[in-house]
Amino acid sequence: MVSIPSLAEELGFTANNLQWVVSAYSLAYGGFLLIGGRLSDLIGRRRMFIVAMGLFGLGSLLGGLSDSQLILIIARGLQGLGGALLSPATLSLIMSNFQEGHKRNRALAVWASMGGIGLSLGLLLGGILTTYIGWEATFYVNVPIALFVIIFAPIALLESKTQSNSHHYDVAGAVSVTIGMMLIVYYLITSPAEG
Repeated sequence: MVSIPSLAEELGFTANNLQWVVSAYSLAYGGFLLIGGRLSDLIGRRRMFIVAMGLFGLGSLLGGLSDSQLILIIARGLQGLGGALLSPATLSLIMSNFQEGHKRNRALAVWASMGGIGLSLGLLLGGILTTYIGWEATFYVNVPIALFVIIFAPIALLESKTQSNSHHYDVAGAVSVTIGMMLIVYYLITSPAEG
């Protein structure tokens, strides 16, 4: 995030706490990615896509409104949760909304290239927004995009979900794998500082 020095100065982050602005996102994303895929299969990929986009937009709004370190870290975690639920739903929607062959290959190529373009453009626009408007703008910019996607997703995307006679949720398995993934990500985040 390009805005980290600005928000660190304004909200008074210490060096140790500042890492959690980035790490909260990574922790939630890494921890909930597997369960996001399973929930997409069971309750519907378009429905999960809309819910996940709502969570990401809400986290962005909360991040922009943050006036404390804790609220900002929670907002980044909410964005990470939204991203973890969004990622498998998006890929599954591409697979189910485009027929196998040229159309699907083209859709996958566009999806993959948008990741790289988004990263590069995000750094450039993040710097411009931070310089001329403030670090809050790097969060607020996601809100209208999320609203636009939520409004048009039911029109543009076909619903798909796994056809199964049982809608069994393995609660113990889901909780244990999520906690396990979060612990692995937490270890990777804290190991450079802790040794």
